Amino acid sequence: MQLKNLFTEDRAVSPVIGVILMVAITVILAAVIGTFVLGLGDQVSETAPQASFSFDYDGSELTITHESGEEIDANLVTVTGNVNVTTDGTANLWATLGNDPISAGESIVIKDDTPGDGFEDGDTVRVVWTSESGSTSSTLQKWTYNA
Repeated sequence: MQLKNLFTEDRAVSPVIGVILMVAITVILAAVIGTFVLGLGDQVSETAPQASFSFDYDGSELTITHESGEEIDANLVTVTGNVNVTTDGTANLWATLGNDPISAGESIVIKDDTPGDGFEDGDTVRVVWTSESGSTSSTLQKWTYNA
């Protein structure tokens, strides 16, 4: 190839590839901007903590123990199911700890709220975390009584 032909060639990147790149950039920008405009970006930071709970039922009382994982603000954790509950159907039993976080090794003891001798077959108790804004909740652990 001669040096003269190097500067006079008309070959270039196809205009179709240029259009595809422009469309891709526009779609990505629209998705990012749309996420934050709709407020979805705020919910990303409200992910449930990773924690494990164990349940020990002795026939009359159920002991729930935070086994491992992240510390959790006690005011964000509730226990739902057939337990001693408040009027809204939840028991914020860990709230008695105040603002202290629930850390591994801490336990609470609950009793069922049904008449008779303890839990009945199929009764379920859940440890539920709710975000500070109240817009997100997640079941951290579930226990079901099997007779």
